[in-house]
Amino acid sequence: MLFILLISIFLSLVIIIFFVNIGLYPSPPVEDPDSGGALVLITYFGTVSILVSILASLIFSRIPLSPIRKVIRASEELAKGNFSVRIQLKGPKELRKLNRSFNHMAEELGSLEMLRSDFINNFSHEFKTPIVSLRGYAKVLKRKNLTSEERNDYLDIIINESERLAELATNVLQLSKIESQAIITEKTIFNLTEHIRTVIVLLEPKWSAKHISFQFDSSELTVTANEDMLSQVWINLLDNAIKYSPSYSEITIVLDSKDQQVRISIHNNGPGIDKSQQKYIFDKFYQGDSSHSSPGNGLGLSIAHKIVALHDGTIQVVSSDDTGVTFEVTLPSI
Repeated sequence: MLFILLISIFLSLVIIIFFVNIGLYPSPPVEDPDSGGALVLITYFGTVSILVSILASLIFSRIPLSPIRKVIRASEELAKGNFSVRIQLKGPKELRKLNRSFNHMAEELGSLEMLRSDFINNFSHEFKTPIVSLRGYAKVLKRKNLTSEERNDYLDIIINESERLAELATNVLQLSKIESQAIITEKTIFNLTEHIRTVIVLLEPKWSAKHISFQFDSSELTVTANEDMLSQVWINLLDNAIKYSPSYSEITIVLDSKDQQVRISIHNNGPGIDKSQQKYIFDKFYQGDSSHSSPGNGLGLSIAHKIVALHDGTIQVVSSDDTGVTFEVTLPSI
């Protein structure tokens, strides 16, 4: 406001001088100081000052508000679903910070919208496929000319597809429950080494069918965590390791402790994960195999990631090459 006032006074003086020079305002005669020229000058100056002040206010008040108007227009575009909108604000540090924050927000919203769309598409695909299969084989079973062997084969397929559908529903419900949690409850102190051994035994039908062996290198380590939730982490990681391991291969599990952290490493000899895909593998329904020909629904790693994060830990791919893939989980030991 002080800046506008000073500008208004300066412009008013310039205008008065200009009027005097072109003769629109005759300066008062020196020999007659009581002629009223001074009063006319004050009147002129006051009128011009008011007009200039109004004009300057209208002009200069729009300048500081210009960035705000840009943000408002961009926000309206975001509300319409145009997540590609970006702003370019220049000026003080605060405006540049607002510029970065807004553009980052728009980028994140665009990513979330893409994830939402992918989630819906993938869920629809994963949910619809077993239902179509169930319906198809149920219709085939109505034929009277089927042999006993064919009928049993079709029934086995229906059973498998039903189990797949039940697993999908269970995983979606479990992921929804985990995502709504902010803290871990029912923590206990337990032997993590024995805990993982139990999970390996639980998955015995899967790894024995492929003649896979395990190399388990660990001392007896304990953690404070929710035992049931961590079971899901090892089940999902080991199930993936078994699924992608070739027959007659070996899965290596290493546990160690350092700086009040427990590190769990799981290595399999399966195909590597491309670096461009590694940043997406923990997303819901993401599958590296876009044809969806591989078993699974892309929720296992997402569930594992959420559970580990709730335990203040980390999960990541630490190596992926021709020799296989290694996942590493770190957890607080106390």
